[in-house]
Amino acid sequence: MSFSNRARALRISMFMTFSLAAMAGNFFQDVDINFGGPRAQILNGGQVLTLSLDNSSGSGFQSKNEFLFGRFDVQLKLIPDNSAGTVTTFYLSSPAGAGHDEIDFEFLGNASGQPYTVHTNIYAQGKGDREQQFRLWFDPTSAFHTYTILWNPLRIIFLVDNIPIRVFNNYEANGVPFLKNQAMRLYASLWNADDWATQGGRVKTDWTKAPFTASYRNYNSSGCVVSASGNSCNGVLNNQAWQTQGLDANGRNRIRWVQQSYMIYNYCADVKRFPQGRPKECRLPRF
Repeated sequence: MSFSNRARALRISMFMTFSLAAMAGNFFQDVDINFGGPRAQILNGGQVLTLSLDNSSGSGFQSKNEFLFGRFDVQLKLIPDNSAGTVTTFYLSSPAGAGHDEIDFEFLGNASGQPYTVHTNIYAQGKGDREQQFRLWFDPTSAFHTYTILWNPLRIIFLVDNIPIRVFNNYEANGVPFLKNQAMRLYASLWNADDWATQGGRVKTDWTKAPFTASYRNYNSSGCVVSASGNSCNGVLNNQAWQTQGLDANGRNRIRWVQQSYMIYNYCADVKRFPQGRPKECRLPRF
């Protein structure tokens, strides 16, 4: 990529990062620590949450609310230097079970000087195996960047600094399962996965570098909250942009740029994995 294109991408990233940070929640009010005890710390009056990993345990948090559709933003600064074997996550999931739904952002650690891998996946009614992986066009350890999951009845969009990197459309009419009936919580975690996370497990976690720490801030959720009394959206749209959001021409240009320049694995292109033919959604329009 040329210097001018890199500079343009950086300007776009900076602008979108700042614009998304404007509407931030409070970790004390919005989440519960669900494992790791003191390895998870809420700081700065609820504005920052850090997760740490040592050779005894990782740590994580979950949203207090369950949602049926929504937009979920967080700014994240990943583990610097040698983070091989570690996985930092930001994802949505319904309760575990054979037919569970899940939308994953997973950041796979690296040996010092090598780039992070951004691993995305979608489970719809228990069916996963929809992995796409990316590099990033910036150093995710040197500053905070915004990561977004947008989930509405029409599609799921993964965004980085408000730049779309992946879309999964609702093709239920074509026989492709979609995530539309199960409420999900937002989760984040930091854990050890050195059996697979870095170079297929060939590079192990160096525990002399522990504790490993990732930092989250400016978490914001805007969605339909599900509770014992029902769905807060009551089955109708309440005029929030995320509820019908798709990609305009500019968004389609950006996602093409990301996928052409930074995608390193796409299950739809893995013909060895699907010798009987690509999954049905891979044969339908991508955007």
